[in-house]
Amino acid sequence: MTALILGLIIFVGMHSVRIVSDDFRTRQIAKVGANTWKAMHGAVSLVGFLLIIVGFGIARGDPVLVWIPPLWAYTVTTLLTIPAFILFAASFVPGTRIRAKVGHPLLAGLKTWAFAHLIANGMLADILLFGAFLLWSIVAYAAARRRDRRVGTVYTIGPVSRDVTAVVAGLLVWVAFVLWVHVWLIGVSPIPIAIAAG
Repeated sequence: MTALILGLIIFVGMHSVRIVSDDFRTRQIAKVGANTWKAMHGAVSLVGFLLIIVGFGIARGDPVLVWIPPLWAYTVTTLLTIPAFILFAASFVPGTRIRAKVGHPLLAGLKTWAFAHLIANGMLADILLFGAFLLWSIVAYAAARRRDRRVGTVYTIGPVSRDVTAVVAGLLVWVAFVLWVHVWLIGVSPIPIAIAAG
C-alpha cells in the first residue's frame, strides 16, 4: 500500500502545481524553458504513475475489504464509463460542442470515470486510487474553469462532424476496453458483472 500512496502523492502532486501555485509554475517555465519543464513534469509524473501501477498490483494481491458494493453498482459503473470515454475522446478533437460546453472534457471525463469506479469497488486500494483521482479531478476542473473565466477563454465551435468523431471514437474505445483491454489490464471483465447485476 505504501507504493500506491507514494505514487498517488507524486503523480497527483505534480499535476497539482498549477492549482496550488500557478505563479510558481509560470516562473519555472520562464526560468528553465517550456520544453525542460514539460520533460521534468513528464519524468516525475511517470515515476508516480509507475509506483501507482506497482502499488495497486501489490495491494490487489493482499486486498483489504472496506465495503461490499450493491449489485446495481456494477451496471451503473459500466454505463457511466460511456460518457467518460466520449469526454476523453472530445479532449483530443478541437472545435467540438462538447468542449465548448464542458470546457475541459479530459478532467470532466476523469471525474466521471473515477466516480463510476469508486461506487463499484469496495477494496481499500480501490478507494484510495479512485478516490484520489476523483477529488483531484474535481479540484482541477474547478480551478481550470476559474482560469477560463478570469482570462475570458472562448472555445471555438467547428462543424458537427467533430462532435460525431468524438462520440464515435469514444464509443469504439469504450467497447474495446469493456470487451478486451479491461480484462488484459485488470483481469476482470465488466460485462458479465454488469449483466449479472442487471
